[in-house]
Amino acid sequence: MTAKEAGKKRGGPPTIENRRARHDYRIEETVECGIVLKGAEVKSLRTGKVNLQEAHARVTDGELWLYGMNVTPYSNQNTFEQIDPLRGRKLLAHKKQIGKLEVAVSRKGYTLIPLKIYFVKGFAKVLVGVGEGKKLYDKREDLKAKAAAREMDRARKG
Repeated sequence: MTAKEAGKKRGGPPTIENRRARHDYRIEETVECGIVLKGAEVKSLRTGKVNLQEAHARVTDGELWLYGMNVTPYSNQNTFEQIDPLRGRKLLAHKKQIGKLEVAVSRKGYTLIPLKIYFVKGFAKVLVGVGEGKKLYDKREDLKAKAAAREMDRARKG
């Protein structure tokens, strides 16, 4: 077995998803961005020790920043560089994309939410969505639609 085959069987780094985002927000548009990380944060991402539940993104001074993402410190890291797990992290996107996101977020009730973190060719990527907050009755309607679809699938099978 070659090294390539062993790497394929082992599987790559995990995809970290913010499942709560699609429940709480109606996502209209998504943009893939790179993320600026320090040293051991990449290893923490590769082991899946990241929490996106409270995270959100903002455009400040023409730059895209991610706040509230909790990256648990890597357990085997050297102690000389302590990194704040909740620090703001810069997201890398084209200037035109950042401008479009800024316009989209300027509307009332819209915000930028990180949906996924994954690796592409060794680089960490963040999928950021423009979302409008759902009201309680919207969430109920979504649950009813899912339940109806599930019942229809059961009826087709049986």
